[in-house]
Amino acid sequence: MWQLNLPSYQYNVKKTGENWLIFDFLRKKFVRLTPEEWVRQHFLHYIVEEKHYPGSLIAVEQQLIVNGQSKRCDAVLYNSNIRALAVFEFKAPTVALNQSTLDQVSVYNTALQIEHIFISNGINHHYLQLSSDRKNYIILNKIPSYSEFSAFL
Repeated sequence: MWQLNLPSYQYNVKKTGENWLIFDFLRKKFVRLTPEEWVRQHFLHYIVEEKHYPGSLIAVEQQLIVNGQSKRCDAVLYNSNIRALAVFEFKAPTVALNQSTLDQVSVYNTALQIEHIFISNGINHHYLQLSSDRKNYIILNKIPSYSEFSAFL
C-alpha cells in the first residue's frame, strides 16, 4: 500500500475479482481501494481515534447540489443539529495540495456555507479556517482535536 504521514490502523482489505476493497468503518461497507480512499480511511481513523471527532457526525461521500449540479464531497462534519461544520477533501498521495484543491472545496462550500476545511493527500494535511473578516482562509498545518475545533464554533 501507499506510505502515508498518518498513524497506521488495522484495516479489513480483501480482493474481489480484479479489485481490492477496503472496509469503510463509517459507511460500514466495503468500497474500492484507490489511493484517495486509502488516504480517506487513514485520515478519518486518525481524527476519530486520535483527535476524538465523533464518527457519528461525519458523512462520507456527501452528495450536494451546487448551481443545479450534483456534486459529491469526500466527507462533511456535522453538529448534532445536522448543521455542516467542516468539509474534507482527500487526494491521492501523488497529488499536490494546491490552489486547484482549494478551488474544488470552495465549490462545495457554496452549498455548505461553512468556515472550516480539511484537506489531505496523506502526506500533507491542512486545516483552513475562514478569516475573521470572512474574505479568505487561513491555512494552519496542525489538525485540531475535536475539543479545540469545537472552541472555534
